[in-house]
Order: sequence, then structure tokens, then C-alpha cells
Amino acid sequence: MMLPRVETARLTLVPFSLDDVDALHRLWTDPDVRRYLWDDVVISRDRAEETVRNSIESVERSGAGLWVARSRPGDELVGFCGLMLRAGEAAPELMYGLAKPWWGRGLATEASRAALEYAFGVLGAGRVTAVTDPPNVASVRVMERLGMRFVHRGTVNGLESVVYELRCEDLARS
Repeated sequence: MMLPRVETARLTLVPFSLDDVDALHRLWTDPDVRRYLWDDVVISRDRAEETVRNSIESVERSGAGLWVARSRPGDELVGFCGLMLRAGEAAPELMYGLAKPWWGRGLATEASRAALEYAFGVLGAGRVTAVTDPPNVASVRVMERLGMRFVHRGTVNGLESVVYELRCEDLARS
């Protein structure tokens, strides 16, 4: 299975490739981005490459993976978005992040809507989850704009988190 290239009103979503590692590493090590995404850890380039490779392999296995989000027009890297399957989980997890100059424009919501359409329409997912740190109010707002519902607050991967989800049947009702 291959992750398709997707165009939204203001973005082009392109499947991760190894050519993106350096640009994603710069994004992921930005202090404002890594605060919630990597829990303020400055990841190595090797870790960024491993993340890109994991996404590519995930697409090959399950169809779920991550896209680089680029501006339209202009093709500037805005951020990333997509779906990943955690080990032992049936539902894909929605993930997204934007470079700070692009915050507050609704682009995370726009990219995430495209990822949700792919999850439900192509992958046939019954539900999609999203997880963030409790203080990440902007990310919670994106989840709520998408129609996701709060599930619980607790520990995910050893970190205090809030978990939201969107079920296919909820999407059909809206």
C-alpha cells in the first residue's frame, strides 16, 4: 500500500521520504515544536531518520503513515501530519505538528481533516485517537474542532497525557 499525495485548500501533503529527514530534523528540534512533540528533548538526526523510516515501513505494513505538509503555493515545509499505529493498538493515532510561523492559521486542523478522511475512507478505521500533553491547549483545540471527544487523562508512554478519539459513526452523524 502507498500513502497518496493529498491536496487541501492550502496544503499539499506528501508522504515522508528519506529526502525529508534534514528538514524534519530542523522542525523537530525547534524549541517551540519539540516542547510537546518530543517532550523538549533535542533528538538526533539519526532519531529523525528512524522516525521517517518507521513511517515508511508503517505505510507498507498497514497503510498508516505520515505526510510532510507543504504550503500551497510555494511548497514551503509547514509541518507534518498523519496516522501511526502503536504496537498493540487497533486504532490509528492522529499526529501533527507545525512550524511556529504557521501556528494559529487553522492548518493543523486542515491537514488533520485530510488524515481523518484517509483513516475512515481508505483504511476503514472504526476510530482514530489523538494524544497530547495536558498543557498543550492549542492541540486540544485542534482535536475538538475535528469533532474528537475527550476519552481520558492518564499516562501514555510514561507521560501525563490527554486522549481524544473520533469514531466513524460520530463522523457520519456530523
